[in-house]
Amino acid sequence: MNKAISLLLGIVAVIHLLPLSGVLGADRLTALYGMAFDDANLQIMMRHRAVLFGLLGMFLLAAACKPAWQGTALIAAFASVVSFLWLAWSVGGYNAAIARVVTADLVAFACLLAAAVLYLLRERAAANA
Repeated sequence: MNKAISLLLGIVAVIHLLPLSGVLGADRLTALYGMAFDDANLQIMMRHRAVLFGLLGMFLLAAACKPAWQGTALIAAFASVVSFLWLAWSVGGYNAAIARVVTADLVAFACLLAAAVLYLLRERAAANA
């Protein structure tokens, strides 16, 4: 069960680490999101977003190796994934590049659901032992 949780968190970590390349500049952001990032303010915000995704991805990787951090990691990852999916659904009209992000976050959501179930089963078993 521990290995399965770690694997699922690892998958979610990789999904969160992919946008980290956006920190490299506007060209990379354009490749990730399919739109121009000519405005310096938007570029700063999006590059900072890339850093935050990198931090979350690294925390998820660390939690994959440290079971004591997994509950917190699951909460943080669910907050990230669910908020993005809700925003995409509520705004709509996004381009093909954002549709790929939506698909990746749906995969992350499925992994998180499975990891959360396994985590809760593991915690219940430990409490009953």
